Amino acid sequence: MRAVIQRVTRASVRVDGETIAQTDKGVAVLLGVGRGDAPEDACYLAEKTANLRIFEDSEGKLNLSLQDVGGGALVVSQFTLYGDCRKGRRPGFSEAASGPEAVTLYELYCEHLAGFGITVSRGRFGAHMLVEIHNDGPVTLLLGSGL
Repeated sequence: MRAVIQRVTRASVRVDGETIAQTDKGVAVLLGVGRGDAPEDACYLAEKTANLRIFEDSEGKLNLSLQDVGGGALVVSQFTLYGDCRKGRRPGFSEAASGPEAVTLYELYCEHLAGFGITVSRGRFGAHMLVEIHNDGPVTLLLGSGL
């Protein structure tokens, strides 16, 4: 699994002109599921997300986690994180998990993240979404269960 984690002041998702999910201070997570990923990958990434120290303490150092600051998470499925651009000009997505497999692990990631006391908002799996991210810092990290 792959995740792009962005520290945000706010983030939201719109589908068909309607805001379906949002968060204030916290993180926006773009989550990709690859072929061969397992439940352990979802749990590992959720734990990493909840405990990454990417928020500033009173001295301005990145010493606080999402749990520490009581932040929320907006999680958006993003199969394009598995786009392979090494050949030609059009990405190949053969390494992305199939829809049924991906949605199961996406949901497991969200549930496990919520298990750490994080308020989790979700995009709509498989929908065309407009994602608005107010990146704070900017702070953006790449996480992977196989990296």
